[in-house]
Amino acid sequence: MNERNLIGYGPQPPDPRWPGNARIAIQFVLNIEEGAESSVLNGDAYSEAYLHELLGRPVREKRDFSVESMYEYGSRTGVWRILQLFNDRGLPLTAFAVGQALERNPEIGAALVAGKHEIAGHGYRWLDYSNIPENIERRHIQLTLEIIERICGKRPVGWYTGRCSTHTHRLLSEIDGILYSSDAYNDDLPYWVNGSSPSLIIPYTLVNNDARYLLPNGFRCGDEFYQSLKDAFDLLWQEGEQYPKMMSIGLHGRISGHPARAMALMRFLDYIQDYDSVWICRREEIAGHWIAKHPPVIRT
Repeated sequence: MNERNLIGYGPQPPDPRWPGNARIAIQFVLNIEEGAESSVLNGDAYSEAYLHELLGRPVREKRDFSVESMYEYGSRTGVWRILQLFNDRGLPLTAFAVGQALERNPEIGAALVAGKHEIAGHGYRWLDYSNIPENIERRHIQLTLEIIERICGKRPVGWYTGRCSTHTHRLLSEIDGILYSSDAYNDDLPYWVNGSSPSLIIPYTLVNNDARYLLPNGFRCGDEFYQSLKDAFDLLWQEGEQYPKMMSIGLHGRISGHPARAMALMRFLDYIQDYDSVWICRREEIAGHWIAKHPPVIRT
């Protein structure tokens, strides 16, 4: 996966033939990261500096109790509010679960299973793996797969590292049972990458993502997040009459789990449920559908 492809499907993408002839496949991701972030309690040299409410706060080479507490909001409160919104509506999601985060709060894993949500791997730690040695990353991948299987009763079929390394794609391709990876942001449809064996990529998003609340010039309030999601949905719905696509939405308990932001998410969930021909699904369902309807072309 080292070579770039700047062409993709071009002006005439394939018809995904979504179930029920849906115009759009919508996939919500809930990131489970809290407790696995950088912390001197985890043996790290500094406290977490990424995706928390104190934008621009300098890294501290000691415990940062404020940052720890903001992350804890996600696992103590926010995740439960988000899961309740989905469970009340009978809607599925995919959880990108960090292994250590599930280890420290296995009740979240049990709730995901009870809600019939998908649990995909998201690394063992919520760290930048580009700076982590290959042998440690390999061990972390295996450890995460084992943790999710033990806590949730099923081995993951999907993976998203987020801050991946040059080794990540190859390491995942060596593991039986991984159907897809989501470490890409470059399309509105899944696609195959050729290598020693074809790999399915189901792109993720950093645009339709509540992380933008915590980035410079990002969302200032829930209304802006809601409007951004609505505009994306409306255009994809229009395009879907001719070229159906996929829409991913990224969520975090410590971000969209706060009441005002949860209201924006609730409004969007209710908005899209008023439309027919919308397939709200898990990522593993997209993978299974794509493998069945659009298998890779093997070149010899």
